[in-house]
Formats: sequence, C-alpha cells, structure tokens
Amino acid sequence: MNHPQKPMNREIKKILVANRGEIAVRVLRAAKEMGIATVAIYSEPDRKALHTLLADEVRLVGPAPSSASYLDQKAVLDAALETGADAIHPGYGFLAENAGFATLCQEAGIEFIGPAPKTIAMMGDKLQARELARRAGVPLVPGSAGPVDPGSVLEEAEAIGFPVMIKASAGGGGKGMRIARHPGELQSLFQMARSEAQSAFGSDSVYLERFVEEPRHIEIQILADKHGNVVHLFERECSVQRRHQKVIEESPASCLEQHTRDEMAAAAVELARQSGYIGAGTVEFLFDARRGEFYFLEVNTRLQVEHPVTEMITGVDLVVQQILVARGQPLELRQEDLFVRGAAIECRIYAEDPSRGFIPSPGLIRKLRFPRGPGVRVDEGIYEGYEVPIHYDPLLAKLTCWATTRQAAIARTRRALSECVVAGIKTPIEHYHHILGSKLFRNGGYTTKILEQIALPEPSEEDLLVAAIAAGIARLRGEEKLSEKITENGSGNGMSPWKQAGRRAVLRSRW
Repeated sequence: MNHPQKPMNREIKKILVANRGEIAVRVLRAAKEMGIATVAIYSEPDRKALHTLLADEVRLVGPAPSSASYLDQKAVLDAALETGADAIHPGYGFLAENAGFATLCQEAGIEFIGPAPKTIAMMGDKLQARELARRAGVPLVPGSAGPVDPGSVLEEAEAIGFPVMIKASAGGGGKGMRIARHPGELQSLFQMARSEAQSAFGSDSVYLERFVEEPRHIEIQILADKHGNVVHLFERECSVQRRHQKVIEESPASCLEQHTRDEMAAAAVELARQSGYIGAGTVEFLFDARRGEFYFLEVNTRLQVEHPVTEMITGVDLVVQQILVARGQPLELRQEDLFVRGAAIECRIYAEDPSRGFIPSPGLIRKLRFPRGPGVRVDEGIYEGYEVPIHYDPLLAKLTCWATTRQAAIARTRRALSECVVAGIKTPIEHYHHILGSKLFRNGGYTTKILEQIALPEPSEEDLLVAAIAAGIARLRGEEKLSEKITENGSGNGMSPWKQAGRRAVLRSRW
C-alpha cells in the first residue's frame, strides 16, 4: 500500500485524551513533557478522578454508563471542538479501535492519534486481517476461509479437526469465543458464540480455528510513520491470562529461540507494510512451543495496556512516538539502533478479589502506597481517598519492574509487590506475588494455562472472617439485588471482566 511521498507536518498544540484511568494519566504526562496543552474528559462518577486533576482543561461528557459518556462519539468530538484541540488520543478501549470515530475526527479536521480508519476497520475484522496475513506470508492457525453458518459448521469443524475455537469475526477481549472439543457440543456452543458476538459487537458473524492446546501468547510491538518506515520493538510474553484477559506480561519472552524471535518480528513488520500501518500497534501470535511453530492471531490497532514493558527494555517512549507520527514526522528510530536491555515484568493491579472468584471490589481507597527504587515504574489512575467506581474496567494501576536479567526482574517485582499498599478495597497483589514465586513461572516454561496450574494461597483466618461477615451482609441486603447491580454496571467498553462476574460469581463467593 502506497504512502504519500511527503506528508504535511501538522502542528499539534492541544490534545484531548478520550479515556480515563491510568492510560489517560499516561498520555497526559507525555503530552505535557512535549509542551502540548491537554484536555481531559470525564463522566459524572469520574468528576474527581486523577486524570481530571492533571489536565489543563476538563469537559464533562455524560453520566456513568460508558455508552452515554466515553463511548458517546458526538460528546467526545464536541468537547474537542469546544476546547480547540488539534488532536485526540484514544488510549486503549472505548473509541481506540473505532473506525467510524476516526473518520469523524478526520472530517472535523482533528488528528486521530492512531492508524487510518480503513486500517482500523480492516484489522478489526478478524477474517480480513487473516486474509491480509495470508497474503503477507504470515503463518495462520488452520481455520475456515470465512464466516460459518449453522448448516456448514459441522462440516467445517471436521475438516479442521477437533478441538476447534469458535471466534467472533469482530471479536476482542475474549467475547464471542467458545471451544468445542467434540461434535456433540458444537451446535450449542456455536449458537452461544453467535449470540454473545451479536450482543458485544453488533454482528453474529463467527468463524472457526483449530484450537491450539496450551499455547504461548506472544506479541510484537510495531511502530510506523506516514512515510512508509516501519520498525519493531521486539516481543512481549502475555501468557498469564484469566478469562482471555492478560494480567502479567514480560519482555523479552523466555521461550523463544532467536531464529523464531527474528521470524516473528519480520512477519509483524511485513504485515504492517502490507496494510499501510501508521502509528503504534501490536501483532499478536500464538506460539506452539511443542512444535516450535507460531501462528498469526490478530492486530491491535492501538497502544497496548502492557506497553510499559517494551518502553523499559528499549528506552523508547511509545506515546511520544505516537504523537510525533501524528504530526507527520518521520521515525528517527532505525531497526539497527534498537536493542533489548535486560528484562521487564508488568503486573496489572485490579480492584478485584481473587479469593472470591475475582468479583469486583469497588470502594474508597483508605490508604495507598506504591513502591519505589531503581527499575520500578508505576502507572496509576488512583490516589489515596479516591472512590473506585463500579462502572468501568477495574484496572487501577500497573507495576512494571526492570532489571538486567529475568531472574533479577522477578525478584525486584516481588519486592515491589510486597511494598504495595492499597487499603479499603481488594486487589490481586498477593496473588501476583505467589505466581511470580512459583517454580512454573520462574523457569519460564509456562503457557496460557498457568493460572489453572498454580493453586491460590490459602486465605488467612482474617480473610475468612472478613468474607464471612461480607457474606452475611450480602444475604441481609439480598444477594440477587447485589449481583444484578454488578451485572448492570459492568463496563460498556467491552474490556471489563466485571461484567462477566454477574450473579453466579457473587453466589459462588460464599465461604
């Protein structure tokens, strides 16, 4: 795909950050360091959120539901126009991969800091992305050539071979996905996946892929400018997942031979070239360690949650690079100048209770202390005295630690986790400390099944007492009403695991 020979440089004096939480704070800080004025948007529950306190200007965009605030394209665009913003940075989630919104920004003369709308649309359709990967020579998981329907699904599945993964064509965040291990369950799971896909994405189109048992989840960070230059910034290992949601990431991946690492990176760069990609993005792969083979999974046309691990091992500020690319400046980075320094690990700190099925734990943060020291980074969206709402994704902060070796990075991360204090709500901090200390994680031989293979530490007597009291209060208040409230108030951005908790998770939480 051809690029303009000499894209016009665009002056960006003010950026509106169309997001909330830690990613909004991250972007605001980068913009301020570049001398760019900032605008934050917020919903009514976020009136005192950290990102609103750090921006030069703020604009209310609606009530609590994200569909009426952060996902309201007109409200967000109006806020940008009213404040004279030259550009909009979408962060991740919400409108970050919305081709329609990127088009509206173009039409309004506002720079959308991300890929072109047609690229977002193409990569957002998993079948189109697979076809592009095939043309670029990127290995694919064997699967159906296109969408499947009830009449052909069994024939397609038998041709691929069981077990098969049923996947939404417009999917993401683990929605619209089911694993069928034998023909007898295929039709019912197929209908479930279609129904969930329709609800989450407005389309019931699904396709089939061979299910790779216990793969590694590896992704390559790419960066491309408007002049046709593309580089990769190496890989991230994202196999520590819960319900298809990543919780711990590291870079570099401990499982790859150098030739596989090079082949995977080259495939990602070629795919970016073929698609005319602009900005920061991630090409995701499944790696079958038993066969030594990797397969294209998808392209995320945005900044990833786990981008700090890449920044820590390369010294490259990806948000600054996004803004420079949006201005039309050519990349100053050259592949031969990029190299991996040491190792980094990121832990996502959520407002969730691991001892009770990871149900949400909103509430007042009564005490907060984050760790410090060499090689320790915290990306936070909270402060002491902040009331964590239940309406959105429960990610509070990210702890990322760097050291010269992987084992030193593990030790540093565990030390940093032991210094974290987030009182008033529940978090998986102790759970992460346990995972990182496990032999399975330390030896680097883990897969996406790791959380099923590591037992949670036994709750203390204090935890049992607190849980019993909470269960008694829940029964008095009526568990049905509580669980319905949790389900109704789940995030509307498609990324929140809270929405998946629902009634059954609350009822299962009885001790």
